[in-house]
Amino acid sequence: MSAPRVAICPGTYDPVTYGHLDIVERAARLFDRVVVSVVEGSVKKRPLFDAEERQSLIRMSVAHLDNVEVQVFNCLVIEHARRVGALVVVKGLRAISDFDYEFQMAQINRHLDREIDTVYLPASAHWSFLSSSGVREVAAWGGSVDDWVPPHVAAALRDRAHRTARTGS
Repeated sequence: MSAPRVAICPGTYDPVTYGHLDIVERAARLFDRVVVSVVEGSVKKRPLFDAEERQSLIRMSVAHLDNVEVQVFNCLVIEHARRVGALVVVKGLRAISDFDYEFQMAQINRHLDREIDTVYLPASAHWSFLSSSGVREVAAWGGSVDDWVPPHVAAALRDRAHRTARTGS
């Protein structure tokens, strides 16, 4: 019997969108085990939701997928992949600009560990425009994000926007 095929889907997921979930569901069909890997910190930006909140929102979103789990990590992606026994990093691509960045990251990861590959899944056409930052922006201004995120995520965004408006922070 061969070892299970394990993949990670790393990202900030701030918040998780239907575009993310489309990639995770497709990865779950391709691999025996998928670990949705929520990066705790970010060099690029300060997340709206902390890592545990993002983990919880994703767990609720993928509860129907038996071979998917959600973990928080705070190290190099390649180190996290090793820790969970993954030989594949799955990344979704919306546009050529995503590919340019992700290709560079894949080359860095490949340099760090030649045994771990990167697999790209193109975004479904329906979600190719969707980004977490766009969802956050619309939600912050009180717009509806119900078509782009699961109901519990939309509720969390509304609650966060309401609390921020009340406290001014």
